[in-house]
Amino acid sequence: MNLQQYVKKGSFYESVVEDGSDIIFIVDYGGKIHYHNASASETLGYRSKSLIGKNFFDYILPDTREDFQKKLKQSQKRAYTEKVEFQFLCKDTTYRFLEFNAINLRHKQGLKGFILDCRDVTQRKENESELVRLQKAKEQFLANISHEIRTPINGIAGMANLLSQSPSPEERETYLNAIKHSAENLKVIINDILDLAAIESGKLRFEKIAFNLKDLLPSLISTFMYQAKEKKIALDYRIDEKLNKILLGDPVRLNQILINLISNAVKFTHTGSIQIKCTAEREQRGVCWVRIEVTDTGVGIPEEKLTTIFESFSQADASVTRRYGGTGLGLTIVKQMVELQNGKIHVVSKEHVGSTFMVTIPYAIGKVNDITQAIPRKDKTLKDTNTSQLRVLLVEDNDINRLYAKSILKKWQCFIDEAENGLVAIEKIKNNYFDVILMDVQMPVMDGFEATKAIRMMEQSANLPIIALTANATAKDVEKCIAAGMNDYLPKPFTPEDLYQKLFDDLKIKPSTELRPAAMKVVPTYNLAYLRSVSGNNEEFIREMVLTFIQTIPQVLEDMKTAMDGHDWIKLSRLAHQIKPSFILMGLDSLRSDIVFIEENSKQETNLVEVERIANDFIDQCYSMLPELSKEGLPAA
Repeated sequence: MNLQQYVKKGSFYESVVEDGSDIIFIVDYGGKIHYHNASASETLGYRSKSLIGKNFFDYILPDTREDFQKKLKQSQKRAYTEKVEFQFLCKDTTYRFLEFNAINLRHKQGLKGFILDCRDVTQRKENESELVRLQKAKEQFLANISHEIRTPINGIAGMANLLSQSPSPEERETYLNAIKHSAENLKVIINDILDLAAIESGKLRFEKIAFNLKDLLPSLISTFMYQAKEKKIALDYRIDEKLNKILLGDPVRLNQILINLISNAVKFTHTGSIQIKCTAEREQRGVCWVRIEVTDTGVGIPEEKLTTIFESFSQADASVTRRYGGTGLGLTIVKQMVELQNGKIHVVSKEHVGSTFMVTIPYAIGKVNDITQAIPRKDKTLKDTNTSQLRVLLVEDNDINRLYAKSILKKWQCFIDEAENGLVAIEKIKNNYFDVILMDVQMPVMDGFEATKAIRMMEQSANLPIIALTANATAKDVEKCIAAGMNDYLPKPFTPEDLYQKLFDDLKIKPSTELRPAAMKVVPTYNLAYLRSVSGNNEEFIREMVLTFIQTIPQVLEDMKTAMDGHDWIKLSRLAHQIKPSFILMGLDSLRSDIVFIEENSKQETNLVEVERIANDFIDQCYSMLPELSKEGLPAA
């Protein structure tokens, strides 16, 4: 039998209709079912042909039945109807989402009925519903984050304002403590977001360090004692004697997991107690499975929310955030950190009774000499290192960040020079010597990456230590800093101890004892190659252009001085713009960056202190260059 005979015989009917994956119904205008294929049995659970003679409308979800009947009635006027969704009752009493395309038999056959070609779209509808739920959760998360960030910022701003009103010593202490507390809260929120980003990008790395739970847990519990006493709830812990051993793993991440679980317990418990229990679940082949349970008598979690509390952007209820605060990221981070260490986390909870979070993590069993090697050496004190001769270039566009870093360095009696952007930093390096550069990454005019690349191309600073100061401290950002030529990075916000460790412990930077002569002023060099090119090496034309430049530029320089004296920045910008083309013609490339800086910053009225310094230096260099250039304007002998 060839393909044509196959078509004529109608054998494809069995393949397409009877055995096809789509559910096929033939119903009359009144809804009576005259036929359904085998797929109706497979998808909906009914026996073969058991729906024939039944009314289709009786199986439609009651709340939508009237609307469905209207749609089918409208279909009587059309030859073909597409994509009508409905819910159909299955044998197991659940409803499945179906979507039909209807062929009206009246138009071609004269019969009052439809062929309904139905597809199961239940999964698609569930996916759509899940996307809507996740979108709402994300919107709620963004609203929470906005609130959580604004709250400590408002606290810092408010307390700073009160500090400016000459408070008493006691009030001053209270305001400062409030600022510190708000800043710590802000840091926790930002760290949560950064941790989640690191986890989801696969960049989070775990250390293998020796530790003992008997050392780690007591100090951690003590940090929560004050809050527990304030709320009049008992806080206690118990460590199995079998856990009095050296474990190899990441104690910092374990600390982070426990801080999240215990802080949640304290937050949601108003009466009763919180118990932390650590046991050795089992030991096998040099591995100990540590089980930690955090049990509270708090508000508990509704049963229907237990499956979503570990999801990103989720808390048990939106009202939870309004009442207790938080980003909704804590448990997400905990779960992923536990699982990334091949562990498991489980929660048992009853509303208004309490909750128990159970974490199990496998750790390799270590030896005594492992923990001896892991003990960090005692941090140096400031007396151990001579900081008073250290020459530091601080490159930072933010006034407050610059003031903070400068205040730390001043206490160490360092020599400090400042630059508001990368371009200014490069100019400073040309005429000065530094032991180290603290380089902000995001800055106007020239950012830290561009500045570092330019500095590395300068002979005198090819090996000058550069430390990135960056609020973006993900692995990708750090790689970008190193790729640009920076030696290391320091994430913001940083403490004086963080900066000290980076400078003197990690990079071991020392003030140089060499005596350096003051930087000599270099007379800018000109290059008349461009003029020779455009004039065909016409000496008379070149002399005329040079002479015009020499005669006109002094007046412009005097006008620039006058503009600066009168703080007329717009005029200064206009004058810089006016002479810029002349410097290109004369090939004075070393001064072009100064002109651009003066023009742009004067126009925007930014970095005005630096504008004055660079403009004065620019004017001096122009005057020192004019005598040499004037020789080019003399007629040939």
